[in-house]
Amino acid sequence: MSKCMIGILGGMGPRSTASFIDAVVDQCQKLYGASLDEDFPKMMILSLPTPFYVDRPIDHSLMKKTIDSGLKQLESTGVNFIAMPCNSAHAYYSDLASSINISLLNIITETLPFLGSSGPVTLIGTQGTFDSGLYQMGFKNINLEFIFHSNWQKKINQIISLIKSGKVKEEACIHWNELLSDLNNSQVEQAVIACTDLNAVLPFSKTNIVFIDSTESLAKATVNKYLLEGG
Repeated sequence: MSKCMIGILGGMGPRSTASFIDAVVDQCQKLYGASLDEDFPKMMILSLPTPFYVDRPIDHSLMKKTIDSGLKQLESTGVNFIAMPCNSAHAYYSDLASSINISLLNIITETLPFLGSSGPVTLIGTQGTFDSGLYQMGFKNINLEFIFHSNWQKKINQIISLIKSGKVKEEACIHWNELLSDLNNSQVEQAVIACTDLNAVLPFSKTNIVFIDSTESLAKATVNKYLLEGG
């Protein structure tokens, strides 16, 4: 059995942790053919409630302090590295990564390589992720046209709120496909899904837009890192 243990700081939002674990398990099967129970990694999972609100400004000092405490708690359990499946939290990545003595994977760095080399791209995530400008900078660095209309963020916020309220198959899916229709009409060809909560509506998408799921990208990086660490 491998001595490497993966640390996962989840809970941002509460429904996102399970979908990330599923994605890691899927990648174990794809990347190295895991099949028996003992073939899969040992994982220490902390589901961390954070002071995040879709409809109001974030207290960045409190948010960073909360996430930092979660990372340190995970580190204390003896994990070899940490994956943090929350795009918004990466606004503080530099400070967070330097506050611990083990590696912290970067979801944005791991997602960008999966974008196509051409075709307009958009970003679907929280207001905090959008405001950080991290993905937009990444798009610019690889010469991709970025398309985003100001009214889209309000729709995205509404969808995320509905998912957090458990109204996935009812209202959230309706609004989700209305948003995708707007994206299609604006000639968007690919979209980065930069909020782990949105995995709840992805299966119900009616569009030809290519999705680059940051959750899946981080899961793949997590398993590759596990293998490099001797998994």
